[in-house]
Amino acid sequence: MSDEPDNPDNPFKGTPFEAMFQQFSGAAGAGGTPDLNAIFAQVQQMLSGSTDGKPVNWDLAKDIARKTVSTAGDRSMTSADSDRVADAVRLAEHWLDDATTLPEVSATSAAWSRAEWVENTLPVWQTIVDPVAEHVAGAMGNALPAEAQQFAGPMAGMLRQLGGSVFGAQVGQGLGELAGEVVSSSDIGLPLGPTGQAILLPDNVAKFADGLGLTDEDVRLYLALREVAHQRLYAGVPWLRQHLLAAVADYAAGIEVDTGKIERAMADIDPQNPEAMQEALAGGLFEPEDSEQQKAALVRLETTLALVEGWVDDVVRQATKDRMPAGVQLAETVRRRRAAGGPAEQTFATLVGLQLRPRRLRDAANLWAAVRDARGVDGRDNLWSHPDLMPSTSDLDDPIGFAQHAGELSDIDISDFLNEETSEKPQDDDGDSPTK
Repeated sequence: MSDEPDNPDNPFKGTPFEAMFQQFSGAAGAGGTPDLNAIFAQVQQMLSGSTDGKPVNWDLAKDIARKTVSTAGDRSMTSADSDRVADAVRLAEHWLDDATTLPEVSATSAAWSRAEWVENTLPVWQTIVDPVAEHVAGAMGNALPAEAQQFAGPMAGMLRQLGGSVFGAQVGQGLGELAGEVVSSSDIGLPLGPTGQAILLPDNVAKFADGLGLTDEDVRLYLALREVAHQRLYAGVPWLRQHLLAAVADYAAGIEVDTGKIERAMADIDPQNPEAMQEALAGGLFEPEDSEQQKAALVRLETTLALVEGWVDDVVRQATKDRMPAGVQLAETVRRRRAAGGPAEQTFATLVGLQLRPRRLRDAANLWAAVRDARGVDGRDNLWSHPDLMPSTSDLDDPIGFAQHAGELSDIDISDFLNEETSEKPQDDDGDSPTK
């Protein structure tokens, strides 16, 4: 803050919003006092729809995602598309029966267009994105000091709505681009589709297969194997879905916004140009700093995603090793694709700040293979019985050592473990269990 007395004509002095106020003052003329009604009218041009009190304008996000998909090209699925997916899923389930102890859960299958992927996965994206956007919006509000709150009350509310619209536009663009790349409902490792339904996107499967020199049937079957393996894992491990979403929530809770970055973004705003205003806000305002809490949450998230993808990799490798010669080539293609991330994944990572890709997929696959070699398929799959049995980040560095130790873990009767955990844990004076 400046040592000068507060300027009653500029209650934002010394705050990240001072630059924006000066821009509006300049636009107001020599008098230097901005016309708030004019400001609100200009900003209102950027507002599309209502956020309904939510941090993201999801109506706008869906609309932009659908338009992005339509512009890139999309088509309605045919009965032939559905039949080919159904045939691949049935054969994939049969092959997986020998590769994992987790039971079949895909009672149905479906062929989705890109627009259907957007429509049907949007509820899960809301669960992922809303906590992040909420904390960013809160951090923005906290950047405004108390002495400016009375003056800026209407503007603060409008900025929140504006933020919801900008966030919605960015999310929509990211999802629209992702819809052109994903080959299934579980392609990025998260359970985005309905439980018990195996989903493939035929047009994206064909795009994935382009240039590989393999038959359409092999590629479709291999991707169906990965999809139903994901389905079995998420249905057979009840804690896993919430564990991943909790890591996202922990990440969001640690968000810290650099007010200097807000100030620089505000300085670039041209109040006469709504499009330039949106670009300035989108370019700098929603880029949170990495706090220590966020970094720890990201490590947990990336490790869990790597363990999910590594397990799927090992299961599918076992299912295809004596049946599909092209399986080795396809496995390597998927690994490289998932480890590098496509352009749309990078766009979404920049938007939300989350890297939804398993950096250590290969290490995790080697770990699960080592456990299977040491303890068999049962021993490998039993480790999913409880999150406390899961390999840690350091275990990925020593898969052989973990495999030897996993022998003791996989012999645990998980029901006895849970009973002891709840009945023997000491209580403090308030009746709560103390931290270990």
